[in-house]
Amino acid sequence: MRYKNIVCLLMACVMAVGSFAQQSSKPVSAKKIDQWIAQREWAGGIVLSPHSSVDKAAFYEAYHTNKKLWDAAFGFMKTHDLVTMATGKYPILGDTVFASITEDLSKKMEDVKWESHKKYIDLQYIIKGKEIIGVADASKATITKPYTPDAMNYIADGTYYTTDPGTFFLFFPNDAHRPTIKADGYDVVKKIVIKILVAKAE
Repeated sequence: MRYKNIVCLLMACVMAVGSFAQQSSKPVSAKKIDQWIAQREWAGGIVLSPHSSVDKAAFYEAYHTNKKLWDAAFGFMKTHDLVTMATGKYPILGDTVFASITEDLSKKMEDVKWESHKKYIDLQYIIKGKEIIGVADASKATITKPYTPDAMNYIADGTYYTTDPGTFFLFFPNDAHRPTIKADGYDVVKKIVIKILVAKAE
């Protein structure tokens, strides 16, 4: 009798673990992701918001896969005066998170190539000025230059956005993007690009 009770208890434990695993592997609903973004726990105090083009589900998954990388990136933006910072490269977390600040002339559209990255996610934010950025699905684009760490180029049909104050762009591995295009009335643009490693769960 005691043996049967032990077996039943073990079976109940196995079923409970299996049920939990199934529940935890279910995709997160769009409503929950929207709530998470709106609550801004990810922001760490920065006042910026994701641009409307950002893949919210990819952002949610990447953030929860390795929170410390994203917290470091947003923490850097909060604790530095980006407007007065000198151009150059800034380490944040070794080679897993690092930033580049540039202040350059924007370019004609025909002089800018579509690109995407596999190793790093791009966080791009316009500090001063405005530019036009194209966004496209890399899986539907035609590759013109094979992957050479950490970029590949395309011909693509995308959607173009004029950058808005207070918003940042995120480009994941499947996001082809075409940044630094000149917006009317803006020649020199100061921006920050933070590279965040595409990390696996720890």
